[in-house]
Formats: sequence, C-alpha cells, structure tokens
Amino acid sequence: MELQGIKNRFGIIGLGRFGSTIARKLSERGAEVMAFDKLDENINSLRDDVAHTACLDSTDIRALKEQNITDLDAVVVAIGENFEALLLTTVYLLELGVKRVIARASTPQQKMVLEKIGVKEILSPEDEVGISVAGRLINPDLVSYFQLPDDYQIVELKVPPRVANKTVSEIDLRNTYHLNLITLRRAFEVKGSDGQNKDEYHILGVPKSDTMLYDKDYLLLLGKSIDVERFKEVNR
Repeated sequence: MELQGIKNRFGIIGLGRFGSTIARKLSERGAEVMAFDKLDENINSLRDDVAHTACLDSTDIRALKEQNITDLDAVVVAIGENFEALLLTTVYLLELGVKRVIARASTPQQKMVLEKIGVKEILSPEDEVGISVAGRLINPDLVSYFQLPDDYQIVELKVPPRVANKTVSEIDLRNTYHLNLITLRRAFEVKGSDGQNKDEYHILGVPKSDTMLYDKDYLLLLGKSIDVERFKEVNR
C-alpha cells in the first residue's frame, strides 16, 4: 500500500543488522525499498522483504549510476565495518546529487568526518534507531519518533500550516483525529552571546484547551500511525 502524498522510494546500502532493520521497517510501512550489499548472503536474507535487491560494490560509482540511484528520495549508507567504503560511497552519492544522503557513524570521529564532507543526517547503529529512522524517512516532518506496540507511536512534528494560529480546543485532536496531545515545544526569542536574537525552544507542560498553536511550535502526539498520517495530510 502506498502512502498518499508521501515520497517513499529509498535505498539502503549495507545490509548488516542495522541496515536490514531499516530496510524491513520501511518496507513494512509501505515504502519501496532498494537494498544493496556486496555480499550475496546479506542480499538473500532480504530478497523476500523488499521491492528490489542488488549485489554491488558501492565504492564503484558506475555501479551506483547503473541502479539509477539519483531517482530515489533518500539513500542510507549503513555500511558498518569498513569506514573507508562507507566514506567513499557517501562521497559518490553526494557527487551524483542524491536528494537525501543519510550515513552511519560508529564513533564520534567518524561523525566528525562525515560532517566535514557535508552529510546533514548521521545515524547511530542501534536497532532501535533503525526503527526510528524508518519512521523519519517516511515522514520527513517528524523530529522524533518512537514506535509502541499495536501500531501506536509517539511522534514530534512541527505544527502543520492549517493548524497554526488555532487553539487546542479548535483543532479537537482527540475527537477529530483520535490523537492525544502530550505537550508542546515552543520557540522563545533570546539574545545570544554574540548579541544576536535567536530562538530557544522550551517545553510548555500540559497544554490547556485555550492554548494557541503557532507555526514554530512542535507537537508531541500519541496515536496510531494511520491517524498521525491523516492529521499531517489534511492540514498541509
């Protein structure tokens, strides 16, 4: 089933436990997943779980081009044991102009190197992060994401445009969308050490019915994934 209004074609390069977790969770949520690894055994373990698999050496830029990698909405480089291969693969993806490049970093030093070459999204290798990453890839508007049993989730997302400048009671999240608002994170303007004004975010506590929602606010919501999706789509 395709998620309406959401781009959902993703590539995963490196199919160890971390990469496989992301690939499976994305596929379970309706995404079209292309999974790549240089080892046949890793490819075979995912062949029935994702839309497309290919055995390739991702440090060969020609091999990446042959897979039309630039047509994907995002590519996760999840190579674990060979940082040189991860780094070269990431450089090639950036050079090819892939829309979103997300790379794995196993140490602070690796994270620093990836930041230096211009990677904006860097991940840690825990399985739980892999599950969360899948949620964030499907929903780029999500700031944080935590999956609960029975398809419930806790998500933090920016206030959608059609919800801005309305009160909590006007939106009526519980009755209209079957969602519970846990709290809000709001921007307050403060003066920085350089004398310039900047936004500093703080939790508001439990929102009241007359609490106004602003476009810079972030909502922390509890509900089923289908209801979170509907809330976002209706109020874009």
